[in-house]
Amino acid sequence: MKIIEAHNYLLTAVIISMSFCNVGCAQRNSSPSTNVGSTISATPTDFTYAAETTINTVVHIRTEMQQKGSLFDLFFQNPVFDFFGQAPARVYQAYGSGVIITKDGYIVTNNHVVEEAIKVTVTLNDKRSFEAVVVGTDARNDLALLKIDAKDLNNIQYGNSDNVKIGEWVLAVGNPYNLTSTVTAGIVSAKARNLNILGGESSVSSFIQTDAAVNSGNSGGALVNIAGELIGINAAIASNTGSFAGYSFAIPVNIVKKTVDDLMKYGRVQRVFFGASFAEMNGEKANEMHLNNARGVQVFKIEQGKAADNAGIKEGDVLLSVNGHDVNSFPELKEIIDQHIPGDVITCKLIRDNKEYETKVTLKNIKGTTGIIRKEDKIALQKLGVEVEPLSDQIKARYRIRNGLRVTKIHDGLLKSAGLQDDFIITSINQQFVATEDDIEKILGDKEGSVTIEGFYPKGFMYKYNIVM
Repeated sequence: MKIIEAHNYLLTAVIISMSFCNVGCAQRNSSPSTNVGSTISATPTDFTYAAETTINTVVHIRTEMQQKGSLFDLFFQNPVFDFFGQAPARVYQAYGSGVIITKDGYIVTNNHVVEEAIKVTVTLNDKRSFEAVVVGTDARNDLALLKIDAKDLNNIQYGNSDNVKIGEWVLAVGNPYNLTSTVTAGIVSAKARNLNILGGESSVSSFIQTDAAVNSGNSGGALVNIAGELIGINAAIASNTGSFAGYSFAIPVNIVKKTVDDLMKYGRVQRVFFGASFAEMNGEKANEMHLNNARGVQVFKIEQGKAADNAGIKEGDVLLSVNGHDVNSFPELKEIIDQHIPGDVITCKLIRDNKEYETKVTLKNIKGTTGIIRKEDKIALQKLGVEVEPLSDQIKARYRIRNGLRVTKIHDGLLKSAGLQDDFIITSINQQFVATEDDIEKILGDKEGSVTIEGFYPKGFMYKYNIVM
């Protein structure tokens, strides 16, 4: 099976009708009842309450985006070239779903649904349409928060993804075609899946896997339990064709809730860092360490002066649990850690020399402090090691460009190491045009991984710098 990148470009898919459950779920419904993990004990399965509770909380999202240009195109953006018949930037549309989380119009969806949109339109299940404002985005968790000007909306209730159990019945609710919300059913197939299927800027490493049918237009829709509570935001599918082929993946609601809260309170997501690298345990490693079983994750690298080091954790220790939650894989650990903000103190149980011990770890931010990182903090520029200024109208006219930032000073940092020099004009980062410091922060703020910075020097030489954040 090929794992494909989830995106919002696919405009066609197979509509899964409500008859799916009437036929495909009949045999399942005859099986003995089980205990669902979230709130209630299951009797013979009935999906009607969950469907009726949630369909009016899921919306259709239509976005308008401009086609990206190449670095060469940057030199032909000036209106003077209209004289030669230059075509205007092409605008295309894409579609997805979203979930209403407050009565006054806050909506959560996937970042890849609204990324780089110049216009976002939200249509409710009752056919009313609103233009939406993008309040904030989080590329790493593939989430975005929207706001529409409306009141007394039907909003979904949060569940608790920590309590979700494998085998639990779930519904996937989406609105991919601007018709009305559609519902499909399945079970939770696995938790803490780390498949790297979103690609791009995302680093989601702890999906809820289900066999509920989800197609590309359902990105951003709701995964709910049979009590009608939100337990995840549908984000991706595993497929060779772009249509559902057996498995779908959702971002756990506890990560969603924390991300939304951060965007509302601080304007950006608060990242915390444990200050250690881990390797998962196996039977061979457990035997080498004379352990009875292969549980936990082993610390193989400690960052000096960071959170784990300050708490006395050593290389070779095995981390068993965090705040009472067992940890047997890195995705499980990351899902727990990502629910915290700088300054939070977590209790860790570990093994050293065949003896269990506990220690408290104070989580820190990217700066190594316990403070909140604000939207206005220029974290990306600090990592790049440059100071920049917007281009004057004269420079734009001289070089026939519409956007860019001139590097005015270079400090020790990633770009100095890459060989960048003074007066370089940055025009795009990862193929996204930049014109202000905020543009750089939005693209790179918390990014980890490879970055491509494009631009040119005043003498006309175009350059591309590849760095790793």
